[in-house]
Amino acid sequence: MKRLVVVSNRVADPGCLASGGLAVCILDGLKERGGVWFGWNGETVAAEAEIGVSCRRDGKVTFVTMPISERDYKEHYLGFCNAALWPVHHYRLDLARFTPENCDAYRRVNSRFADALAPLLNPDDLIWVHDYHLIPVASELRARGVRNRIGFFLHIPFPPPDVLVAVPDHEWLMEAMLAYDVVGFQTRTDQGNFCRFLCEAMGGEMVTPEVVRVGARLLAANVFPAGVCVDSFSAMAKRPEAEKRIQWLHRRGEPRINIIGVDRLDYTKGLPDRFRSFKRLLELHPENCKVVTLMQIAPPTREEVKAYADIRHELEALSGEINGQFGDFDWTPVRYVHRSVPRDTLAALYRGSQIGLVTPLRDGMNLVAKEYIAAQDETDPGVLVLSRFAGAAEDLEEALVVNPYDADEVAQALQRAILMPKLEKLERHAALLTRVREHDARNWMSGFLQALDAPPLSPATLLSTLRPAFDALQPLGAATPAAQLSAAPSGRATSSRGFRSAAMPHAHSIRPAEIIRTAPRA
Repeated sequence: MKRLVVVSNRVADPGCLASGGLAVCILDGLKERGGVWFGWNGETVAAEAEIGVSCRRDGKVTFVTMPISERDYKEHYLGFCNAALWPVHHYRLDLARFTPENCDAYRRVNSRFADALAPLLNPDDLIWVHDYHLIPVASELRARGVRNRIGFFLHIPFPPPDVLVAVPDHEWLMEAMLAYDVVGFQTRTDQGNFCRFLCEAMGGEMVTPEVVRVGARLLAANVFPAGVCVDSFSAMAKRPEAEKRIQWLHRRGEPRINIIGVDRLDYTKGLPDRFRSFKRLLELHPENCKVVTLMQIAPPTREEVKAYADIRHELEALSGEINGQFGDFDWTPVRYVHRSVPRDTLAALYRGSQIGLVTPLRDGMNLVAKEYIAAQDETDPGVLVLSRFAGAAEDLEEALVVNPYDADEVAQALQRAILMPKLEKLERHAALLTRVREHDARNWMSGFLQALDAPPLSPATLLSTLRPAFDALQPLGAATPAAQLSAAPSGRATSSRGFRSAAMPHAHSIRPAEIIRTAPRA
């Protein structure tokens, strides 16, 4: 089994990992295969000269970390990563800020990471790079002579082409992504946006629905929905300690129905809109007063960024407004918790809440939705109300899917959840739990690594997959479907303007006939 090298912005601390998360799944994979986890240690130093690499071995896994300079923390991490790429990928151009200095820092940090990583690699290592902080790592490694199979997984959304072009260095970023062998996305929408850009702005074409060619380069671009470790998270929610927390949640004098939301304090999560929707529920259905409570847990994040401080102040004002207008001495409508909560406590709170409210304005996947499903009592489950703009909504069809911008729609969905018959709850939850199990954390990881460990893409490897299907479809003396496809115009553009609105490139840009013609026959 080939050694696995994981590259991420932050390296997990094995002693601080809670059960059920993606980091635990990745660490388990590293322990099984043996490998390296490389990334930033979360620390800053005053000058670049003080940056050094630290190695620590734990069984079959080596943790390799390094700090970044205070300047790079400001310009790379807070600047290009979180003031430029993060808002653009979440469709928030109004919050994006671009400076040449920040982009230079992004290039500099990724170059320095590649310098430190390249000497540690074995020729047959599989390299798996994670998320938007490290897009250029593969191109930097290629420039240093690394020829290993390298994969990239984007945890956040990939924006439409006409949004991506707002980034001044978008062409360089997309060229850098072509250095990977496999690029993975959370949803079909994200994959479609990526492939559209390659086809319409860079002259690429779809060879198969999961393979795109740009010039001489063949790149696999596929969907690998992230998930949770269902059994471990479910077990966490059933512990005796969890039962005590659930009893506390429903102690005498408290509301009978609890709505829970758990999100980092981030403008992409739609928390002010969520509070307004809950207020609208109380206005439209006053019978819910003293019956329903919203518990919102919002741990702080990136407090140095003004947009996040603004959200915190807005939430504090909204929760005070709602509690002042509707609350009573024996009922607090909104419980707003602005701090981190242990994962086992979250599991208990999920299980003890009759409604899970997950309404981001835009999200890559949103594992809170899947955790809520996993934590439920299968004999008396709660109801998930889910934003259509969360990646999870592409798969979790049995949730009550809503438009988070429409306060009335969300309020009516909450009322429907409150009144939902038990039989309907059971049917919806059973279907949702099946879907969550199908796309759990282990399947996410194994699916990506299987694609990464596959033979390199070439006309010959594609032929072995495509030719049997086309041969089976070809009547004697008739033109193959592939030949008919190859006769169609590609319809691709060479400018980064004027993109089509379809989620994927047009079907006639998929031209397997050319692959078949150019591949060597056995």
